[in-house]
Amino acid sequence: MPDGPIAALIREKLTAAFAPERIDLEDDSWKHAGHHHEGGMDARDGGESHFQLTIVADAFDGQGRVARQRAINAVLSQELAGPVHALSVRALTKSEANGD
Repeated sequence: MPDGPIAALIREKLTAAFAPERIDLEDDSWKHAGHHHEGGMDARDGGESHFQLTIVADAFDGQGRVARQRAINAVLSQELAGPVHALSVRALTKSEANGD
């Protein structure tokens, strides 16, 4: 299934920032449909509110897990402040992804 506009923007921004070897971005919004929280509904109509991300990039060499997460959150700050309610991140170097 092709990316929606938010997923496409996320891919574009991550590619520009980290030059990744691989980006796997899965829209998990359907799993949260009908869930409520204090501010309203968790999942937006049409999806693209909850994502699972696996990104493999040499840019993460020498960074710990928290630093990687912070770098990704900084790049996607507008999306995380708006339409994206949740982003699960797995950020790896090439050697980590290959099990080296």
